[in-house]
Amino acid sequence: MIFSDVLKMSLIKEYVITEISAASDGSPFILITLKDPSDVRGPQRKINNPSMVAFTSINDMMKNFGNVISKQVMDSFATIVKITLDEYEKSGFKVGDRISIKIDKVFTGM
Repeated sequence: MIFSDVLKMSLIKEYVITEISAASDGSPFILITLKDPSDVRGPQRKINNPSMVAFTSINDMMKNFGNVISKQVMDSFATIVKITLDEYEKSGFKVGDRISIKIDKVFTGM
């Protein structure tokens, strides 16, 4: 007889919602930007230019990659979660809300 044990490891992380936007490709999804509470200071400011950068060649990318990384580090890293429009309407999320996310890793057959 083979017995299978299941071990579960969880991580709960707290975030602050800093931006809520529609998906740029027109799909029915909402993008929610989350930051660590220690990275959020004072009132939230709207960033007018997106942090996406297009490169025309590999050389262009290598030349400007350092600038992109330093800009991201200065503004702190963000986690972006994509949810459906229906999930967003039911959630009642607003910019400034504190939320927590639970991540589970399941080990089987140990």
